[in-house]
Amino acid sequence: MRYRNSLIALAAVTTLALSGCSSDSGTSIDATASGAPAAELQILTVGATAVPAGQIIQFVIDSGQAEAAGLELKVTEFSDYTTPNPALSEGATDVNLFQHEPFLDLYNENTGDDLVSAGQVYLPPLALYSNTVTSIADLPDGAKIALPNDASNESRALLLLASAGLIETTDAPSTVADITANPQEFTFLEIDAASLPQALEDMDASIVNFSFASAAGLDSSLQILSEGEESKYFNILATRAELADDARVAALYAALTSDETQQWILDTYNGLVIPAAQN
Repeated sequence: MRYRNSLIALAAVTTLALSGCSSDSGTSIDATASGAPAAELQILTVGATAVPAGQIIQFVIDSGQAEAAGLELKVTEFSDYTTPNPALSEGATDVNLFQHEPFLDLYNENTGDDLVSAGQVYLPPLALYSNTVTSIADLPDGAKIALPNDASNESRALLLLASAGLIETTDAPSTVADITANPQEFTFLEIDAASLPQALEDMDASIVNFSFASAAGLDSSLQILSEGEESKYFNILATRAELADDARVAALYAALTSDETQQWILDTYNGLVIPAAQN
């Protein structure tokens, strides 16, 4: 597991040793009615991928929202999608932010775990990008379209195309073999997700997820089709079942979905990330 730990001090409080185990669950936050933090901040350990989850959490810290909520956040950054949930299950973190609910459900199904969602935070939309056309209506018959070749994202990509009426698929498609109708006879190329932005040079269009679109400098002006607020793929704040009602988790979720944080997401990511509406 490749990740690095960073201890972030939010107030002049006694330095606490970073432990591999979670802090006590169910700890309430002692804050005044005016929102002033308690004398001693309550620790919450957070696992996150760097972009955008880690950046959003850092904004919550830098903007003072975490401190105002009585929280000291200890952040562990992960560089993959396979290790954050085991770390959460084992108690190395109290919450994590990197995944959508279908991913979490599949993890629980495969491992017998019972991690739960504390709520939606943001959507990094999967989108169809093109350098050659500005509308899906302009895609020519036989157009070449690149798709991610990993099971989760390829299924999501096929459902996105089907939602726009470009193809028809089975109810739960996983590969192009599950396409049941392709009236414009599109040609699909399944490639590694990291190569999808570069595929735009040779393809009519390419479906790219946020991480790789952002890294490649793509922006929403090149999107001709994108997931919207009805998507089931909003990334969630996840935690263990015994922390589902923990006041610290609720306080972090409130900060992650505050008006201030939502506006920062809109301003920072230029339409490539959609903040979740407050619950």
